[in-house]
Amino acid sequence: MSFATGHEVGALACSQVPGGVMVEAEPDLRAALDLTRKLVQRADFPIFEATFEHDGTLVRVDILSPELNSDGAVWHMYEVKSSGSAKTYHLGDLATQIWVLEQNGIQLGSASIRHIDTTFRLERHGDYEGIFRDAPLLADLCETAGARGKLVAQIRKVLEGSEPVCATGAHCELPFTCEFSEHCNSFEPEGPDWPISELPNTGARLAQKWAAKGVFAINELPDSAELNSLHSRICNAVRTGEVYLDSSGVRLATKDWTYPRIWLDFETIGFTIPRWIGTSPYQQVPFQFSAHVELEGGELEHVEALDVTGTDPRSSIAEHLAALPREGTVVAWNASFERRCLRNLAEACPDYREPLTSLADRTVDLLPVAKANYYHRDQRGSFSIKAVLPTLCPELSYADLAVADGGQAQLAYLEATSDICTLDRKAALESSLKEYCARDTFAMLEIFRKLSGDTA
Repeated sequence: MSFATGHEVGALACSQVPGGVMVEAEPDLRAALDLTRKLVQRADFPIFEATFEHDGTLVRVDILSPELNSDGAVWHMYEVKSSGSAKTYHLGDLATQIWVLEQNGIQLGSASIRHIDTTFRLERHGDYEGIFRDAPLLADLCETAGARGKLVAQIRKVLEGSEPVCATGAHCELPFTCEFSEHCNSFEPEGPDWPISELPNTGARLAQKWAAKGVFAINELPDSAELNSLHSRICNAVRTGEVYLDSSGVRLATKDWTYPRIWLDFETIGFTIPRWIGTSPYQQVPFQFSAHVELEGGELEHVEALDVTGTDPRSSIAEHLAALPREGTVVAWNASFERRCLRNLAEACPDYREPLTSLADRTVDLLPVAKANYYHRDQRGSFSIKAVLPTLCPELSYADLAVADGGQAQLAYLEATSDICTLDRKAALESSLKEYCARDTFAMLEIFRKLSGDTA
């Protein structure tokens, strides 16, 4: 999905530069280099995917725009990114492009990361004027670009030698997971069963600290480790294999949760380039919800809504949400997300503002209750619902579902709303989405029952 998004963002950025000429990489890169050279000599059109090479280093510049003056052409280059800002890991890429272009005699007036402006709001269909913002970085990257020749020589030396030995670590995940991590891991001794890095929040930092002292496993941490209360609880569970559960603490924390209790979960989609009026880049728009409404006697009613028409789903979802009970407690897992969805819907759908705002105001969070009162070592330091559920209700596993997580739900939505999706396939996707979202809300209820000791 991210690859397709990158293409979509790149195409939009080019469409906003009039008169540009695209340099295709086919039939071969030599042809692209030749065409770029001719277009640079003319200097009368912006160039898309301008292709340059120096010292074995090939770059393709997203947008290269000429500015003519009395001394000839000065060029402005833009590297287009689908992120909401210029990231640190973008800078090396841009510095390399600067170096290659300058070594080809290109006089640069500016070099920028052109990224998404997160404050943009779609007001008219198809009008994306203002969705991009530029971060000019030429002056900041002069030193880095100037050292690229030395770096290329170092890289070439590495490539000419045997495979280097490099210990794996946190750097293998930054800024993204390295595709060679598994390969490198195969040369290292097997790690501990319960690595310190699994401790939540500060686990990675603690793992580095204790590795310097020759301690790698949670169960090897000394009593003098001065762990916080949560880490101490996890350490004890790992050492003993005993489950920590304080049901009285759960009941005390939830004593004010009134009936009917509405166990609520959303599935959302967020487009980098917004599709619907009033939405912004990356804004999460609900296309589905599931609610298990629990009465005081334990009776359950399941309410759900799913919109895969491909049109703006907010009004349809808001209408179904507004029909939920006007009293009682709304329960979610990591509830800040559900509250935000409800309040955004209330703003976008004023006809349903009052009931949606009421739902948001009545929403409480089950996650911190579980975190404060329960731990099973098989959670591996995670308090996501998918980590907690198997330790309490293994019969409610997600393994049997065609859609088993939020990422798969988004992909299913995109497929179901595509023009090429058949009716049969769309029906199957709808069924899978409903089953998954319903599993989430029923799972919350069952987790709560196990934690509180309620066997209703």
